[in-house]
Amino acid sequence: MRKKALTWISFCFVLLFSLFANGDLIQGQQPQGLPQLEGGSENKERVRYPISNYLLQERYPETVVLSGPQTSRMVALTFDDGPDPRFTPQILDILRENGIKATFFLLGSRAEAYPDLVKRIVEEGHIIGNHTYWHPNLVEEEDVRVLEREVSRTESGLANLIAYRTKLFRAPYGFLNNELVEQLRDMDYTVVAWSVDSLDWHESPPDQIAYNVLSNLHPGAIILMHDGAAWDEDRTNTVRALRQIIPAIKEQGFEFATVPELLNIPYRK
Repeated sequence: MRKKALTWISFCFVLLFSLFANGDLIQGQQPQGLPQLEGGSENKERVRYPISNYLLQERYPETVVLSGPQTSRMVALTFDDGPDPRFTPQILDILRENGIKATFFLLGSRAEAYPDLVKRIVEEGHIIGNHTYWHPNLVEEEDVRVLEREVSRTESGLANLIAYRTKLFRAPYGFLNNELVEQLRDMDYTVVAWSVDSLDWHESPPDQIAYNVLSNLHPGAIILMHDGAAWDEDRTNTVRALRQIIPAIKEQGFEFATVPELLNIPYRK
C-alpha cells in the first residue's frame, strides 16, 4: 500500500511539473514581481468611456492621432501594458519571424521590473511609447498632477533604458479629457489612440480577435492589441490571433509600419 501511495505521489509531482513547464498553470496567475495595473484590468474599466477619442482628435488635431493617411497601404500594430514576461517574448518572436516592426506603449513600473525585455524591444527595431507608470484611470483621478507625475517618471525611466525620451503617449484605457490632452501637448507629446480595436482584452477566442481586426481594417489603420495584462488576465489568445492576423493583412496588400513611420512624425523629443 505504501509503495502504491509513493508511486501515485511521484506521478502527481511529474504531472504538475510538466504542466508548469508548458505554461499551463502559469497563465492567469500572478508572475513574481509583475506590477499590477493601478486603475484595474482592461476588462473591468473599458466599459466606461468618458470622452470619445474621435472628439478629442477633432478638438486637438495637432496632438491626438487615430490613424494614418487613408491613401496609405500601411498599417501599424501597437501593443499596450507591457513588458509582460508571460506574453511579450512570444509576441516579439512572432514579429521577428515575420520581419515586422511595431510600437509598444510600456508601463514605467513594468519597464523597470523587466529591463531586458525593454532592451530586446529596442534592439529588434520596435518603437517605444509612454503608457504611464502605474496605469491609473487618469480621468477618474481628476488631477493633472497625477498625469504629470506618471508620465514624467515613466519618461525618465525609459530614457535610462532606451537612450531617448519618447514623444509618443497612449493613455491607459484610452481615457482622456480636454485638460489632460492640453497638459500632454504642453509636455511635447503626441497622443496616439487607435482606429481598429482588437478587443483582445475580452479574452475572446483567437478567431474572434482576428475577426475584430480584419473586419475593421482600413488604409492607415492603427491597431490596438495588448502584450501585457493584469495578474488574473491572459493574453494567450492575443498571441494566437496574431498568427492569423499578420498573414491575412499581408494578403490584402498592406505593409506593416511603426506609428511614427505611418504618420511621418518624430518619436524622440
